[in-house]
Order: sequence, then C-alpha cells, then structure tokens
Amino acid sequence: MAALDRAAPGPVAEGSVGGGTGMVCYQFKCGIGTSSRVTDVNGDSYTVGVLVQANFGHWQLLRVAGVPVGHYLKPDDESSPVFDASLSSIIIVVATDAPLLPHQLDRLAKRAALGLARNGSIATNGSGDIFIAFSTANAEAGRGAADANISMLPNDSINPLFQATVEATEEAIINALVAGRDMQGDNGSLVRGIDLERLADVLRRHNRLVEPSDTP
Repeated sequence: MAALDRAAPGPVAEGSVGGGTGMVCYQFKCGIGTSSRVTDVNGDSYTVGVLVQANFGHWQLLRVAGVPVGHYLKPDDESSPVFDASLSSIIIVVATDAPLLPHQLDRLAKRAALGLARNGSIATNGSGDIFIAFSTANAEAGRGAADANISMLPNDSINPLFQATVEATEEAIINALVAGRDMQGDNGSLVRGIDLERLADVLRRHNRLVEPSDTP
C-alpha cells in the first residue's frame, strides 16, 4: 500500500528498498533495479520498462557487458551464512505501452530470461524465478463492453520489443547490483555491496567502460 501511495513520475528508487532490502545477487548486496528502452516498430515509438527484484547467483558467474567480472571481484567472505546460491530467485516485471495481446506478452516475458542469462545466471535447480509482462494499451478492453475494440501489433513486427526486453532486463539487474550497499543483518551477518571502483577498473581494462570524456 505504501508503494502505491508513493507512486509518482521520475526516477525509481533502486537497491535496498521495499522487497529489495534483503536481496543478494552474485553474493553481493543487491535489491531492486530498473531500466527501459524506447524502440521503433513500423514507424511508431514504444517503451519497454523492466523492474527486477534480484536475489540469485554465485560470484564466479557474474558477467557485465560480456566481461566475466566475477573472476576479478571475489567477495571478501565467500562462505557468508546469509546466502545460499543454490536457492536463488528473481522477479522480473516487463511493462510496455505497445499494443500486445496476452499470448504476445507471454512471449515478451520469456525474453527476460535471455537478459538474465547475459549476466551469468544459469537458473539453478532451486531457482524460484517469476517473469510477468503487461501492456498499458487497450485500456478499454477490460471494461466488459460486448463490442470492445482492441489493437495489436503483428507477430512479425515485435522483434524490436524482444530486443528491448532483453537489453533492459540485463541493465536492470546490473543497476540493482551497483545500487547495493553494505548491510548488517540479523545475528551479526554482513553482506557487502560490490566494489564500484574495482568493477569500473575491470570494465575499463576490457574496453567496456565509456568515460565521460568519450561521449559526444
């Protein structure tokens, strides 16, 4: 109820907020993350937004921009009692204003798994992954009118939305990770956020980091 009451335009709070407070991914402090893409479909512009609540992964699997950064950023305490990498989970919500029917939204939700895999997830045996997708288009369709008219994009035109979903999911997870901060938990347990300076250094050494001076 608090989340609904505080809903407003503007930046979305990330990291240790709401349900993300207790989340850990790749054995670093994690939480809520979000990202979006604007894409063109047949001359019309549509937005795909993704929100994740991330709680999964072993540090050795972590990849950022294709770089296996986990090999360079081993957590200080690999055997931390606050996390069991075999019992991982993530919730991914995909939202779009593109006019898609339920079966098309089901296909969009499945593409979120590809964005998850880009960051190194293998969806372990104990994973409790939940992916959902919805569209804000066709608002009148659910009002019960017998003659409700709806619009939809043809299947052959929705590849750009698939791409946007994969990319936004990948970035939302990274945003959740870099927003994480050291947290002291119950009974003295401690989980640390990822070292952002070390992460940037690894990406820089692999030519994956865009410096401010490099942008137009």
